Amino acid sequence: MPEHDRTTTVGPLPTPSDGGTRAANVLTKTVWLLWIASCGALAATVRGGRAWELTGLVRVDGLTVVMWVTVTFFSGIVHSYSRRYMAGSRGIDRFFARVFGFTLIVMLLVAADAFALFGAAWLAMGLVMADLIGQARGWPQAQSAASLARRHFLASSALLAAALATLWWATGATTVSGVASAAGASPTPFLLAGGMLLLAAMVQSALLPFQTWLLSSMTAPTPASALMHAGFVNAGGVLLVRFAPVVTVDSRFMLAIVLVGATSALGGKLLKTVQTDVKGALGCSTVGQMGFMIMQVGLGFFGAAIAHLILHGFYKAYQFLIAGSRIDHRSPTGAESTGSTGLVGAVVIVLTAVAGGGLFAVLTGKGTTLDAGLLLVLLVVLTVTHAAREVVSHASVPAAVRYGGVPLVALPVLAVYAGVYRAVEGTLAGLPAVGQPAELTAGHALVAVAFAAAYLAVETGAYRRSRRLYVALVNATHPPSETLVTAREEYDEC
Repeated sequence: MPEHDRTTTVGPLPTPSDGGTRAANVLTKTVWLLWIASCGALAATVRGGRAWELTGLVRVDGLTVVMWVTVTFFSGIVHSYSRRYMAGSRGIDRFFARVFGFTLIVMLLVAADAFALFGAAWLAMGLVMADLIGQARGWPQAQSAASLARRHFLASSALLAAALATLWWATGATTVSGVASAAGASPTPFLLAGGMLLLAAMVQSALLPFQTWLLSSMTAPTPASALMHAGFVNAGGVLLVRFAPVVTVDSRFMLAIVLVGATSALGGKLLKTVQTDVKGALGCSTVGQMGFMIMQVGLGFFGAAIAHLILHGFYKAYQFLIAGSRIDHRSPTGAESTGSTGLVGAVVIVLTAVAGGGLFAVLTGKGTTLDAGLLLVLLVVLTVTHAAREVVSHASVPAAVRYGGVPLVALPVLAVYAGVYRAVEGTLAGLPAVGQPAELTAGHALVAVAFAAAYLAVETGAYRRSRRLYVALVNATHPPSETLVTAREEYDEC
């Protein structure tokens, strides 16, 4: 029905305590109880220093409890937010059932030891997320986006199944822990399985060139988008950490993982520059951040990858849940204009970035020897450079705040990140093949130089001189037409 023919009824928005939301209330309370229980499991694991297991089926170790606490916390936030957001919706019970079901599936996934259970949980996780993307049953664009995502997730599950079958054929093991004990076998099957695991992770984490399903998923309700970007896409990193004995079998394969991550880190950053809508820009940002996470895996810093996905989850969940407040139906006024950083600004940015890298190295002990820790510190320096430049270049902010406040904010934040990293690293200490960083090679040096040069070219805007690149970026961020809403009436009719 066109908007001008629609009868508008003005009245109070239903509250979460209204009838019809009993399931929402019960599931919200239940997921917070799960979070409390997960915190208890984390404390017991840290204190006891050993894993609990049901032999051949599940194994609760440091990675499991860290992810349990993270997943249930994000899920609790989404549940609580959705009680108001979904109030009055005819599909509210279906939505909450799927969000809660997704939470339980992820908790099972990170605890699964049996190949069959792990693969089944991986498949179920993707199918439930696809249903959340298509939550609006009467919206053709939402159904098309859900169908596209479902095809990607089925492909990812097929790759995972093939990898698990290869490992079973090569080692006879039927559990993840069993593969770890057979890591000294012939490297060829491990490389083949590792390649399929990497592809499965790339699809699930929306790394280039598999970003289309993520950028087409904006039809999902905002809470579902928050859960997707704060939790679901992190599954690729969790997969590679869980199968660390497989992916670390060859240093050349680890370098390939670094290349894959670097490509998506830079690609996501470039894709974000051509986005004009809030959620689209956040989606491209997720592609880039998942690239950084995969780079850390390739460098052998599995604890850093898990810490990254946790902190990125907090940031991205918050950004999606407040996305509606950032929409403005007015012409730009220039109030948020940016300009040149100037000499003083450039000095502040460089000094803050160097100090941030040094602080991270001191607090974590990484980058103090000639190993892959140097590249990890380089990533920290580049990240601080970007954050500092974002603040310093805002001309509307007083100079004293821009120049003096940047290091006062950036350095404490880095200290928090270093603390989280050390805590996660300590919790994962008992996992196989996660304690040693990759050895530096000439390949790493070339990647580091190329990545830093490309990153700085993006930061300085040098890439804007190429019209062909601009067109390529626009095309890469353009979802399939059947998933796009082209008229406001289409949204109003759903």
